[in-house]
Amino acid sequence: MSAPASLPLEPSPARLRNPALRYALATRPAFLTLTLAGCLLGFAIAFYSGVPFNAGTAAMTLLLALLAHAGINVLNDYYDHLNGADAANDGRIYPYTGGSRFIQNDVLSARQTLVFGLLLFALVVAGGLWLVARSGAGLFWVGLAGLAIGWSYSAVPIKLNARGFGELCVAAGFLLIVAGADFVQRASFAPLPWLAGLPFALLAANILFINQFPDREADALAGKRHWVVRLAPEQSAGVYALIALAAAAALAAVVAAGVLPLWALLGLAGMLPSIGAARQLMQNCRQPRLLAPAIRLTLLSAHLHAIMLALILMTESWK
Repeated sequence: MSAPASLPLEPSPARLRNPALRYALATRPAFLTLTLAGCLLGFAIAFYSGVPFNAGTAAMTLLLALLAHAGINVLNDYYDHLNGADAANDGRIYPYTGGSRFIQNDVLSARQTLVFGLLLFALVVAGGLWLVARSGAGLFWVGLAGLAIGWSYSAVPIKLNARGFGELCVAAGFLLIVAGADFVQRASFAPLPWLAGLPFALLAANILFINQFPDREADALAGKRHWVVRLAPEQSAGVYALIALAAAAALAAVVAAGVLPLWALLGLAGMLPSIGAARQLMQNCRQPRLLAPAIRLTLLSAHLHAIMLALILMTESWK
């Protein structure tokens, strides 16, 4: 089956002869920019709180967060190979859904994928211990929780996504990224990053949610009983809209409580692409092959909101 002209070609051994490029692309780098956005938001929250910016620890935080996200992506590919979800997925929209296709297209073996994912986790642990020594023991628990959530998302026997907890895992994981980036800068816990990061975390969860529509049939066959499988497509489309609305309401509530400045409401503008995505999803929830534009809008919304809110907080701190 050939890919639509508007989407990239799937990976193949012939086009990925360079080992460095092969392993780099196996991490699904198109999604790693969301971790970058989350870290930037965490740094901005700390800066807004009056904490001097430490470029060295920020760079290490970003590197480790990206490696952790990459490792989670790689291990998810491995476990979705084991359960057969990716192999059975004929409705995928590459590169957004259906996994990286590296195992299915014989670019990497299942064993190579597993070893690579574990190596990435090992690098995160080693670098994380170094960062903990400079930032405080609280960061250890943030990192441990992030890796545990990422592993248990798809790893047997827990398989949280298959049990309907995938969106919660994603929201918690990206909220930990914001809080962890803030912690490294201020060397202590504070409520602000958890509150200010919640809208971003909900928007990130909606990325997973909409990506499951093209994968719905294959996931059902593989026993992955997430909510897009459990609900009718029209009901699932409604849940997407509710999550987007919850993100907007969370930001408005934080501003109304005086936790963030009034200008932070401009972060709502970053959520506007979700409105278009929700409308497209309502129209095409039973034709998931048409959802690539809605998926892109969902990705754009999460990125835009985080970056806009980060810029607003940084601007406020310079006044």
